[in-house]
Amino acid sequence: MFFGLGGYVVAISSHHATDGGSIFGWAGSQAAVVVWPLAIACCGLLGAAVGYLALRTRGVQFIMITLAFGQMVYFILVSLQVYGGDDGLMMNQRSHFPGIDFSRPITFYYVCLALLVVWTLLCVHIVNSRFGMVLQGLRQSERRAVNLGVAPMPYRLSAFVISAMGTGLAGVLWANFAGLVTPDMASWTKSGELMAIVILGGVGTLLGPIAGAAVFLGLEQALSAWTEHWMIVMGPVLVIVVLAGKNGLFGGWLGARNG
Repeated sequence: MFFGLGGYVVAISSHHATDGGSIFGWAGSQAAVVVWPLAIACCGLLGAAVGYLALRTRGVQFIMITLAFGQMVYFILVSLQVYGGDDGLMMNQRSHFPGIDFSRPITFYYVCLALLVVWTLLCVHIVNSRFGMVLQGLRQSERRAVNLGVAPMPYRLSAFVISAMGTGLAGVLWANFAGLVTPDMASWTKSGELMAIVILGGVGTLLGPIAGAAVFLGLEQALSAWTEHWMIVMGPVLVIVVLAGKNGLFGGWLGARNG
């Protein structure tokens, strides 16, 4: 949902900036300093609205309601025929940034890498802050945290919004990398793929999902080169990882390192 929204905000803005027209009276822009924060802010606002409702549930109900909201966004994107509908929307060129040429693949790669490092460091800071300590306390024992005077909802909602904004940034970068956005970016299958990456790397760690993404994409490339039915092999691999250890491939090692 947030991955797709971030990508679409950038693509729609670029579309109006190059092909004319406007949205809500705005002629669009390709300036990264304008469009990227706008896309992240839109994801944060949607995250606040969805989180306010979804965080009143727990467990399977939470998963189902967030998937339901994701499918709502998916069908909204499909219905936007002016922006390509099912076929998606092409971006004629990447966003602009003063002094940096995003059109060069190697330059854009290092931009993405730098943003990954900055976002990871921000998450480390959040986890080690008082806010992060409260979140860890809520995860370990919500009842104990409540007895200490903590109101869970504001903290959970803030974490949900931060997560939405980070995922929106990923959508922004993907749209610029691929030069195309499609409704599939907001589908439940994309949510499942991202969850598989997190589980593979290690739930509850900051570096685990990054390593999980590298392993997941590496396996996808290797298996797809071997057979077109690569998902038949990938599925059992993910099941084995889940059954063998709840911390994924790297969760236990990273947890020991952090400790």
